[in-house]
Amino acid sequence: MGYYRGFKSWAKLVADEARADLGLTRWNRLDPRQLAKFLDIPVLALSSMKSSAPEVVHFLVTEPESFSAVTVFDGTKRAIIHNDAHSPGRQNSNIGHELGHGLLGHPPTPPLDANGCRVWDEDVEDEANWLGGCLLVTDEMCMTIVRNRWSEEEAALKYGVSPKMIRFRVNASGARKRVHRARNYGSTRT
Repeated sequence: MGYYRGFKSWAKLVADEARADLGLTRWNRLDPRQLAKFLDIPVLALSSMKSSAPEVVHFLVTEPESFSAVTVFDGTKRAIIHNDAHSPGRQNSNIGHELGHGLLGHPPTPPLDANGCRVWDEDVEDEANWLGGCLLVTDEMCMTIVRNRWSEEEAALKYGVSPKMIRFRVNASGARKRVHRARNYGSTRT
């Protein structure tokens, strides 16, 4: 996907503003549930729906990888339903993605088309992925991860996200190249 010009910089500003609203810096771990509460977006665990919708057990037990999270609407009000069968870090990453949709003001879309196939807008999903990642793992965190040579698993535990989110953000931030350049520049100075 090609983000529109300036999107990535703008998303970082949105993430910084959201963090500031919670009293957090770019180095503090963000709890996406706190941000959702601040934004008045209820977050519901999929397991809480077992009694009213027993079919959700399929996504909790049989195929947990088939469902991560979704934003549902009641008029203009949003709520996030997430799969609490996932690891805590993955849950935070899933919720962060859905918060990205909310902060970007993505409108509701029908979940299925006329043929019963899932409706998927790759551009919208990519934007939510990018902003969700910026919210949870800032460029400054990525630089710290690389400087300290933390493994993806160590960093994921520290920042409360999935190792996959750490990999995505470290790669997207260019932290390895930036740290490498800084080390080389610093070692050649006289």
